[in-house]
Formats: sequence, C-alpha cells, structure tokens
Amino acid sequence: MPVVYIEDIARYVGQEVRVRGWLRTHRSSGKVQFLTVRDGTGDLQAVVSKGVVGEEQFAQSASLTQESSLILTGTVKADKRAQGGYELEVTRIEPIQIAEPYPIQPKEHGVGFLMEHRHLWLRSSRQHAILRIRHEIIRACRNFFDDRGFVLVDAPIFTPNACEGTTTLFQTDYFDDKAYLTQSGQLYSEATAAAFGKVYCFGPTFRAEKSKTRRHLMEFWMVEPEVAFAELPEMMDLAEALLSVIVRRVLETRGTELAVLERDTSKLDRVVPPFPRISYDEAVSLLQKKGNPIQPGDDFGGDEETMLSNEFDRPVIVHRYPRAIKAFYMQ
Repeated sequence: MPVVYIEDIARYVGQEVRVRGWLRTHRSSGKVQFLTVRDGTGDLQAVVSKGVVGEEQFAQSASLTQESSLILTGTVKADKRAQGGYELEVTRIEPIQIAEPYPIQPKEHGVGFLMEHRHLWLRSSRQHAILRIRHEIIRACRNFFDDRGFVLVDAPIFTPNACEGTTTLFQTDYFDDKAYLTQSGQLYSEATAAAFGKVYCFGPTFRAEKSKTRRHLMEFWMVEPEVAFAELPEMMDLAEALLSVIVRRVLETRGTELAVLERDTSKLDRVVPPFPRISYDEAVSLLQKKGNPIQPGDDFGGDEETMLSNEFDRPVIVHRYPRAIKAFYMQ
C-alpha cells in the first residue's frame, strides 16, 4: 500500500493509501467525523464513518486533539465539495501522539506570545505560506545564476572587515582578537570574480540596525553577483532579468500561498522586462514636479523612492548618481 503526500493525492483516486500528518481541525456530525489533516505539502479532508471503522476507532478519532500526529488508511475519492477537491474515506486510524492543548487559538495574539510559541506558529497557514514562498524565491534565485554559468562563493560569516561602515557592525570576541558578523560577502565575491569571471554569494548578513522599521533588519539573506569587466548596462540587464524571473516563478508555483496571504498579484503580474530606466537627474526633476523639496545632490529617502515607484507600473531603475552620495563602485 503506498504512503502518499497530500500534494500528490490526485494521482491515487480510487486507490487505498496511507497518509501521515497532523490534525488541523476536527468536527463531528453524528456518526460521521470530518478531520482536516496536514502533512506539510497540503491539507486533506478525511471522513471517518462509525459504520466503517467501528466503535473503538470512532471513539479514538473523537479523542484526537489539534496537532495530534497520526497515520490514516483509506480510499481516495474525488469530491468538489472538499478542500482541494479530494477526500479520504478512512478505514483505519493510527494515532502516533495525542497533542497537549494547543495554545494558539483562532483569535488575535500579540507578537510576543506568538514568538514565544514560534515552533507552533510556523504550523499556521500564514506562516507556512510565507516560508513556502521564501523557499521558492531562494530556489529561483540559485537556478537563475546557475543557469547562467555563475559560480557560487560561500563568503565567511565571521570577518575582520567592515564592508558597509563601522556603525552597524556586530562585534564578537575571536580568541585574542576581534571579528565581526559579516555585513556583506561583496569583498570576497570581488576577489573570486577575478578568478572565475562570474560569481555570486548568497547567505546571511548582519547589520546592527537600531531602527525598527520595514526597511531595517538586523539579519537578512542577500544575493550579491559580481561580473568581471561588466559595464553598467549589463548589470542593469542582469538585475532586471533576476527580479522578473523570480517573480514569475513565484506566480507560477505559489498561487495558493499568495492567496493565503491575500496578496494582490496584479502588481506582480506587471514585473516583466523591460523596466523603465531613468537617470538621477531625471528622477530629481520628476520629484520636484511632484512637489518634493529634493535638491540636486541629495540622496533619496523612503518618501522619494515611494513617489518614484508610484509613477511607474513596474520596477524602475535609477542610475548615474552623483559620486558624492554613493559608494565608489556604484553608478
């Protein structure tokens, strides 16, 4: 008898299978119980009938608590009324572990409470969807560079260097010396680009940011490609292609998760090349016409970036910044 994952359940209609997972919800209607079981790949409705499983198993099913682990045996049926269009007519229930009362109930919880129970919060539909989409982004990103002949470079996490300024460094004791959590793998990528021509690093980076906004994170993952001899137009082409490929991949493979997050995908549908490209001077002129007090030579802040983004129906690339406001390697 095959042991199947819920995401593949459609292939087994009419067959007897085993499904292993955790109980998400449970409701009863007389001599029939309806279990929603998840296994990490999807949710499946399982129908437990007293006349099929018998008194003992029916009572065992009724005693299951939320997030109890179990193995179900039954026949797969197509049913448009069921979640996902399929259900399992259960013939046998094998409880693995009865879970203690589940602390996260369907009501509003504070972030502190949810973070204290982070290992359980991950099982919620929203958190599950976020991590599935994150996984798809990472896979698409790696595939993009691998398909284009880039070599992956694993930059160190501990480093003696300050890549992005000394004010946001996390300092650690490194035996009798000092080391820092990396702010960027850029310096290592630049060195290896001279050996391999096209490289990228992709990993965690750390910034001792004290600002608590959507634009600041103390830890995040960053991808950094380096291409020897490349000029600015080539790098803009690369950035444009990377972003559009990632967004397309997520739209194609994670529509269910985007729906869980109630994400308006119409904006994502428009992330297709070519992206508008405007110079810094053109951007400043556009902002001034919109009433922004920015002056030539000023750097853009969040307000300016938002105003510029609202002028276009897809991502916009701003280039040719003044040397005084950007690092020497940026244009």
